[in-house]
Amino acid sequence: MRTLILGLAAAGTMLATPAFAQDVNPAFTGFRVGALAGYDGIRPGSTEDSDLDGDNQTVNGMVYGVDAGYDFALSNFLIGVEGEYTGSTGKVETARTDPNFFGFGSVKTGRDLYVGARAGLMAGPQTLVYAKGGYTNARLDVLASDGSVDTRENFELNGYRLGAGVEQSLGTRAYAKVEYRYSNYNNADFQRVDGSTTSQFDIDTDRHQVVAGVGIRF
Repeated sequence: MRTLILGLAAAGTMLATPAFAQDVNPAFTGFRVGALAGYDGIRPGSTEDSDLDGDNQTVNGMVYGVDAGYDFALSNFLIGVEGEYTGSTGKVETARTDPNFFGFGSVKTGRDLYVGARAGLMAGPQTLVYAKGGYTNARLDVLASDGSVDTRENFELNGYRLGAGVEQSLGTRAYAKVEYRYSNYNNADFQRVDGSTTSQFDIDTDRHQVVAGVGIRF
């Protein structure tokens, strides 16, 4: 009987070892803050049309900013919440009196706010593969003219973001990541310089971004 008990205990230990090896690296859990930068492209969606530059309707630029989040480990899975604040260098100069340009007029991409969640799976002891999604609110700075006076106002765009990425731990606290994100903005409001806001109206604007980031956990 004693031999049988010892044998079962040994077998249980052997079976538990692989499961333990799949646990999430502590470097991927807890509170994190980071910085990111990469490519930013925004354009009218499939239901809209404009003429930014012949057949090329994408306003290209560089996205840059900061993010923060908190991740929880569930065996070899990870779930978390995150937020982000970014800016962009995207800008296009055209005739300021053309109301059909990009569906808004002459534009510069402004700040972008994002809040959402992500879920991932450990692809190795130091590597996390994840998907993400959430709400995004972006701004387009609009330069308009009545023929004699220029005014700069902005549109507030509301929509959703989906993305996927790979994160690599660098030691026990630092990490690096690369991800692709797609955003679609489906409604907006126009904010005038006097602070008043119009009622929301429907739009269709797409945004594609590829970013790299680095950060640290606490």
